[in-house]
Amino acid sequence: MFSSRQEAAAQIAKRLEPYRGRNPLVLAIPRGGVPMGRIIADALGGELDVMLVHKLGAPRNPELAIGSVDESGRVELNEVASWYQIEQAYIDQEVQQQLARLKARRERYGRPPANPKGRLTIVVDDGVATGATLMAALRTLREQGPERLVAGIAVAPPDTAERIRELVDELVCLQTPEPFMAVGAFFADFSQVTDDEVVALLGAESP
Repeated sequence: MFSSRQEAAAQIAKRLEPYRGRNPLVLAIPRGGVPMGRIIADALGGELDVMLVHKLGAPRNPELAIGSVDESGRVELNEVASWYQIEQAYIDQEVQQQLARLKARRERYGRPPANPKGRLTIVVDDGVATGATLMAALRTLREQGPERLVAGIAVAPPDTAERIRELVDELVCLQTPEPFMAVGAFFADFSQVTDDEVVALLGAESP
C-alpha cells in the first residue's frame, strides 16, 4: 500500500530518472493523476499538462464504460457497446455530453492542450482497473507522433498492465496485485482532487 499519491509519484520519478534533462512532456489524467504529474514533471525538469479523456457510460448505468472520447472528439468503443447492442443515437448523444464536459474542463484549466509531436511524452495516472480510459489516451497520443511514449502508473491488475505495455515504449507500473480491488484500496490517503487543486498544480512553477 502507498501512503499517498505523492509517495507513488516519487517512486515513479526515481524510475524515470534517465529522462531528466530531456524536457519531457508529462501528461496527467485528471484529476487524481495531476498531483503525481506535478511531482514527476518537477523531478525530471519537464512540462506538465493534462490529457483529457472521458469514459462513455452505458444507458441507465453510467458507471459501466462502453468506451471513451478524448477532447479532439476521437471515440473508442469497447466490447460492452456491442454486447448490449447500444443504439448509435444513444452513443452520439453520450459523446456530445462528454465532449461538452471535456471542453468545460479544458477552459477551467485555462490552457490549450500541449503538442506531444516529436517529444518525450510521459502519461501519468494514480492507477487503473480496466485501463480503458488510459489506453484510449495512449492510442490518441501515439497518432500525434511523440518521440517516445511512456506510461507511469502506481497500480494496475496484471492483465491490464500487459495491455498497456503493448501501447507504449516503456511502462512503469509500481504494483500489479492480484486479486485487484479498487485503485483507492492501495492508498492510505486517496483524497479526492478538486478542479481548483488541478488549476493550482498546473500553474505551479517548476523548481
